[in-house]
Amino acid sequence: MKKYWSSSITKNSKSLILDQGIFTWNSPKKIAQSLKKSADASKNKKGSAYQSAMSMLNFYINRAGSNLSNDRLKILNKAKNELKILYNRN
Repeated sequence: MKKYWSSSITKNSKSLILDQGIFTWNSPKKIAQSLKKSADASKNKKGSAYQSAMSMLNFYINRAGSNLSNDRLKILNKAKNELKILYNRN
């Protein structure tokens, strides 16, 4: 089994402690709430909590790239919108 550096970052990020399997969940709202909880609790982030949460979500989407199904990509993009709502960034 190949190991990729991007997988290691998603699993072992020191800036955000993510719930296991967060990016496989089917609820965009739950994904966003979990990212927000992790970002708000983090003491190691460089930017704001919103920036950290959105950055991790974008990082996952970009690294997974063409391996994401259209349905999964739609869910993750909806999670971006949910994050904006949670952080009042409409």
